[in-house]
Amino acid sequence: MVLKTLSDLKLIVKGGPKKKLVLAAAQDHHSLGAVIRAWKEDIIEPILIGDEAEIREICHSFNYDLEGVIIIDEQDTLKSVEIAVKMVNTRQADILMKGKIGSSGLLKCVLNKEWGLRTGNLLSHIALFEVETYHKVIAVTDVAMNIAPNLQDKIAILNNSVECLNKLGYVMPKVAVLGAVEMVNENMEATLHAALLSKMNQRDQIKNCIIDGPLAFDNAISLESAQLKGIRSEVAGETDLLLMPDIEVGNVLYKSLVFFAKAKVASIILGASAPIVLTSRSDSEQAKFDSILLSAAASK
Repeated sequence: MVLKTLSDLKLIVKGGPKKKLVLAAAQDHHSLGAVIRAWKEDIIEPILIGDEAEIREICHSFNYDLEGVIIIDEQDTLKSVEIAVKMVNTRQADILMKGKIGSSGLLKCVLNKEWGLRTGNLLSHIALFEVETYHKVIAVTDVAMNIAPNLQDKIAILNNSVECLNKLGYVMPKVAVLGAVEMVNENMEATLHAALLSKMNQRDQIKNCIIDGPLAFDNAISLESAQLKGIRSEVAGETDLLLMPDIEVGNVLYKSLVFFAKAKVASIILGASAPIVLTSRSDSEQAKFDSILLSAAASK
């Protein structure tokens, strides 16, 4: 299966058991709107943890129906996150979502050694984009967690992302490892990493995908561009996943796609014992809804 739109994620979760999602520090307008919508569409069963009075006031203001929704009143934001993480840790919930709290506060609880969601794997971020100018959904990693990943980090990021795409129905997702150029240049570390990752994939050290790189962005998403440069590639023009050189490149691409290209986006954190919906404060309610949809599909 190849996703043409983010709405196609509904085909993956349709008919399956509804996942329990716990929203930490739930007193957030867009997060509440996305969660209530996902609940009404039978995608998840919500648990709201936070300042109950504020949660109810927001829901009343925007006509969100809370009838039947579990609410745990906890006015201390960090304690609300702790409760949420512990619920996921003990399998009382399947998905963790960030509400009105900074990412660092939530991740500190996620990484708690006693009751957090550690697995021994590197945490990484994946985002799926629906862009009018590309013929299918394209994934991007990592734009929010790992600042300057080394080779071993990139292997872990790839393994997380490929496992996620496999769960979404991609049998052998095509991965483009990005650089500023498509040739190996010893002065450009990203191109060296790309060449090594490609060869590791050919030797089955990185499985369940097809990797090519280094590829410049235009080569990765345009077969015509690759052909004009004489590049022979199974990935060029058919890329499913873009691996970023570092967080700065990834973050700029993410926001360029959203604000300039008006792309729809869904994003989650991988590598923990459960998917984590950790969206940006500037993300829309639609983006948060699509991220919940992605988390439900990835948690099967």
